[in-house]
Amino acid sequence: MGTDTTATPRWTQPLCELPANASPYTTERTVRTGDVDNNQRLRLDGIARYLQDIGTDNLAAVDATRTDPLWIVRRTVIDVYRPARYPQQLRLRRWCDALSTRWANVRVRMDEVEPDGEGALIETAGFWIDISPTSGTPTRISDPLFEHMSRHAHDTRLRWHAWLSPDPTDADHAATPFPLRVTDIDPFDHVNNATYWHGVEEHLAERGDLQEGPYRAIVEHLRPVVAGDDLTIRAHHEPDALSLWFTVDDQVRAVARVARSTTSTPDRSDIGAPADDEPEHLRWGI
Repeated sequence: MGTDTTATPRWTQPLCELPANASPYTTERTVRTGDVDNNQRLRLDGIARYLQDIGTDNLAAVDATRTDPLWIVRRTVIDVYRPARYPQQLRLRRWCDALSTRWANVRVRMDEVEPDGEGALIETAGFWIDISPTSGTPTRISDPLFEHMSRHAHDTRLRWHAWLSPDPTDADHAATPFPLRVTDIDPFDHVNNATYWHGVEEHLAERGDLQEGPYRAIVEHLRPVVAGDDLTIRAHHEPDALSLWFTVDDQVRAVARVARSTTSTPDRSDIGAPADDEPEHLRWGI
């Protein structure tokens, strides 16, 4: 599991599209006041919670909560082409585009239920690892679940490759303490994924320029942060990007980057049409 060293950074690569005629798991969600900023924009931590919730709902829809109940995320990619705002009604579609026996790359597209061509459009991808509820370590995806997940996958031998450098740049960084709360801790005794996005939002608030146009935000987790850790965020600002390192005792535990998007806005016509003979609430990608 290494860091990319090629001339073209991995973090700039476009996300895979949904295959034609595919039928992803689909649900809806209303943007509410608890997840938006003072401009009514759906915050990144709100998006992260939506991704967690649709994942849980997706497992329940295919009766996989008993065999594969626990998953942790290693990387989350969020492409904001047009931000969602309060009180829009979003359609969320979820499918797996690549997987291996213990982990999967899962795509979620968020847009408005009645799009007018200029409504909300957010593309996401999450590298999720199946975790054993008894050992707390990565475990094999159950056979029925693997079969469902691989329906729309272009790769069934997925390997981990880091997209972001775990080493802070040589430039000066603004170091900011990020005190943890009891409510930040998840059932694994780790800091919940959405909490890292709270830190991203704290620094993104200073960069209104990055929010003006399409942008990509990424968080990669290197090592867990647990209750009692003294967490510090080191920030490095560039003209078109923001890099963050979440550190404990000078050890980097997670890396984040927000940058202007280098990919074009997806065409809405590429969305797979639902099959007529299958109820939509039973379809799924993972």
